[in-house]
Amino acid sequence: MSKEMENREQVIARLEEAARDGLISCAAARKVAEDMQVPYRMIGTLCDELNLKIKACELGCF
Repeated sequence: MSKEMENREQVIARLEEAARDGLISCAAARKVAEDMQVPYRMIGTLCDELNLKIKACELGCF
């Protein structure tokens, strides 16, 4: 598995851990991005793919 795909799988796992009932807070999504050192855009894309809704968005992006 390539490093990029491995990283993607790790980010997905972290998002799934942080989500509850198909929802993840904006703060939790940002923390995953910062902890995993990935762009916020990647988090948004993965949330879309995982059908996770971002709640309480503080950036006005979601």
